Order: sequence, then C-alpha cells, then structure tokens
Amino acid sequence: MLRRRPSLIVFDLDGTLVDSAPDLAHAIDEMLARLGRPPAGEAKVRGWIGNGMPMLVKRALTGEQWPDAEPQGFPEALALCMEIYAANLCHKTRLYDGALECLQQLRQRSITLACVTNKHSRFTLSLLRQLGIADFFDAVASGDQFTNNKPDPEPLLKTAERLGASPSDSLMVGDSAADAQAARRAGFMLACVPYGYHGGKGVEALLPDLILDSLAELPGRVDTAPLHPMPEAVTS
Repeated sequence: MLRRRPSLIVFDLDGTLVDSAPDLAHAIDEMLARLGRPPAGEAKVRGWIGNGMPMLVKRALTGEQWPDAEPQGFPEALALCMEIYAANLCHKTRLYDGALECLQQLRQRSITLACVTNKHSRFTLSLLRQLGIADFFDAVASGDQFTNNKPDPEPLLKTAERLGASPSDSLMVGDSAADAQAARRAGFMLACVPYGYHGGKGVEALLPDLILDSLAELPGRVDTAPLHPMPEAVTS
C-alpha cells in the first residue's frame, strides 16, 4: 500500500498510459525496409520499447537488448525512424483501458499530475493532444529535456522541484524497470501496471508499493492512503 497520500503523481507514457507499440513497430519496420533489412515485427519491438528512440533504433539495428557500441549507420537510421514515426504518430496508438477515467478522477481530487517519459519532445505533447489527455497534466517532460533519462532519477527530481513537491510525497506510476529504478532512486513511491513494456518479466519483481490491474483502480487507492506517513514501529 502507499505509505501516504501523494500530492504529486507522475505517469510514464508508453506502456503505462498508452499502447504505442503498433505505431513504433511500423516506424521500426519501415526504417529497416528502407535500409534493406528484414522487419523486426511488433512482438519483438514491444520488448525493445522503454529507453527512448535512440536505444530502440540501436536494438533494431543490432538485435541486442543492450548494444555495446553505436552500430554502423546509426545517426542516419535514427533520423529516418524519427521521420517515419512523426508521420504515423497516432494511427494505432490507443489509451489503455482505465487511463482516461483515472486522470479524470485524479483531476477532480486536485492532485498535481505530470507525465515524465523518455520519449522525445518532438512526439510527446503531440501524442497527448491527439489522444485528448494533454490538459490533465501540470507538467509534461520528455527525454531530450534532461541530461539523464530514466532509470536515472533526474527527470523525476527536476519535475518534482518544478512543481514544488517533495519526493517523499510523490508517486511514480509506470510499467518498467526503468520507471521503478528512477522512482526508488528519487525517493518516490511506486505503482506499477502489469501490462506494458517490461520485457515479459512480472512487475512483482520490481517491488512496487502498488500493483494496479487497471489505472482505474488508482484514485480509490489514493483515497485510502493515510494522509500522513505511518510511524515506524519501535522495537525494544
């Protein structure tokens, strides 16, 4: 359970609020086709999403989850993939069930909301607008706006500072190890959804404070969280 009721809730985007894999897979496969390479397919691309477009392209070019070096032709391939994705940003991307209801109910509770993603700012706000959820967020932060991306805590800490929130009063909602590591290192509480792009590993291993089958559950869990942290047990 949550150790206290959060004053700030930060949502990851891809794999948490939206299923963007179909459009990302199209961009990757079209890029590969133009480079004379075989397609990767959506199932494989789903396992590559979560660490930003540059890493996604590196994975597509090498077939490796964590490439050791920048593959040959990477800058040109990245530019090509971004061009293709920009033209097909929201053709098949959809909100996950419960996402809209969650945001609507949290906004009614006057909780500060932010979206923090490793996605490039060229795509983030446009996607949120096309899906009709941009106005729910008091801040939107993208991967290219920071020196370090998640799993580094920098994006969460700087977003909390910008919004005047204490990390200990803040909650990260995500789907991946990158989200979990960023939250823990920033001192945020952590809620995870079991769908999304976590490489097929159960989110239980991420040791979140909450596991949500649907984002629609989150407002109720926030309501039942204590207003103040529970005192630590005293042992003698």
